[in-house]
Formats: sequence, structure tokens, C-alpha cells
Amino acid sequence: MPATELITTPHDERLGDYRALTDVELRTRWEPPNGLFIAEGELVLRRALRAGYRLRSVLIDAKRVTQLDDLPLSDVPVYAGDQATLEAITGFHVHRGVLASFHRRPSLTASEVLATARRVAILEDINNHTNVGAIFRGAAALGMDAVLLSPTCADPLYRRSVRVSMGEVFAVPYARLEPWPSALEAVRAAGFTLLAMTPAPDAVAMRDLTPAQRARSALLLGAEGPGLTDSALAGADVRVVIPMHNGVDSLNVAAAAAVAFYELCR
Repeated sequence: MPATELITTPHDERLGDYRALTDVELRTRWEPPNGLFIAEGELVLRRALRAGYRLRSVLIDAKRVTQLDDLPLSDVPVYAGDQATLEAITGFHVHRGVLASFHRRPSLTASEVLATARRVAILEDINNHTNVGAIFRGAAALGMDAVLLSPTCADPLYRRSVRVSMGEVFAVPYARLEPWPSALEAVRAAGFTLLAMTPAPDAVAMRDLTPAQRARSALLLGAEGPGLTDSALAGADVRVVIPMHNGVDSLNVAAAAAVAFYELCR
């Protein structure tokens, strides 16, 4: 059993990493500048460790401490408390029972990401953390090599993104693509065909893409509702679409991404 420190008050000053985890604005101002992110759940914690991220501390339901017996936690603070205390600290019922604070790594550049990739997803203005996490999970599962994000996309290491991805954000290299959208030209210069997903009438069904268009492809995905901006569409080489049936005009962006990833990588 890891050595634990019992927490009896939510005001313990050692728990700053875990305060108000449901306040997106506060966490956005706190986590990246301080070089940390929060992993929720034992599975995600273990995947972060396997990916080489360095632990800062663990906050756990006292009833679950033995779940971490096999982990090398001797040099890491492990704080344990009851559910009421954890909820008062974090702002929500921690039903998975385990939270961990990790150090972030230095950010990759877009050129570093592109250098080792054949198929990448490019996200524009997707600021919903659930969608970002689901897209990363689909990218990892279906064969995409990397993800590039416009400057306004949500943080892939925000707690909800990490949780929804089931830790797969740790498995897919990613970087910010700046300046936007002119940096799309750098993707093209790296040898990629830019494919823009849109329901526009002139879009090509993804199943009809040529082998050359698939070989090194960068798939652009826009935010839920508005889709890709005109400037992003103008920067693409080919407009592509997933054919719809029964009068349905579109899919959720994470669902559409999964279908498109499968089609590109099959």
C-alpha cells in the first residue's frame, strides 16, 4: 500500500492542483501556465504513467488506496480522503475515486509532428472538450498518426478531454498549428493533401478519393454546427463528404471523424 496522507479538510493548502475542477475558465488559467494536467480514474492514471508523464501527486478515495499497490508511488504525495471531502475540494462527485496531477511535457511543434506522420487530423475551432477527447480516441484507435489544432481549439490535456479519450491523448502526438489558417500551407509543403470535410454540393465522397490523395492526407474538421470556416475551406486541396441517408445532413464531429479516419486508414 502506498504511503498516504489523510485529508480531513477541503481547505488543505497542499491540494491546490485539485480545486474547482469543474470551473473551465479557472482551470484553463491555472493548468497550462503551471505546467500540469489532471488525470481522472485509475485507468487514465496508469496510461499517463506508461506514456512517461511524471506524477506530481495523487488524490484518492481512502477506500481505494489498495488499487494503487503495484505502482511506484514512494516519492509522490498520495492524499486520501472520504468522498465528501473530495467533492468539496474538486466541485464534483469523484465517482471514479482517483485523481492525479501530472507534469506536462514541452509542447511539440507542428513540423515535429508532421515529420513522422502519414495521416493527420487538423481541428479548427473545436472548443468542446468532450469532442476533442473523442476525436483523439478515434484517431488512436483507427490509425491516424497525429493531430494538429488551430489556436482556439480546446486543450487536449484538460481533464474532460483526457477522460473521454480514455487516456489516448497520451498516445497521439499533437501540436498547435499557427498562424491560422496560413500555416495550412506548411502542411501542404510537407507533402500532405489537405482534405476538408464539408457537406458542400461539390464535395467528393470519401470512398472515391484516389490512392494518391489518401497516401499522405491531412483531414480538416470544423466545430460542431458552423463547420470549417471559409478560409479553412479555401486552403484545402479537396472537399470531402461522408454520404448521408434518410434526410440526415450531418453527424456529430467526433462521430464524423471516426468514420472518416476509418475510411482514410482502411
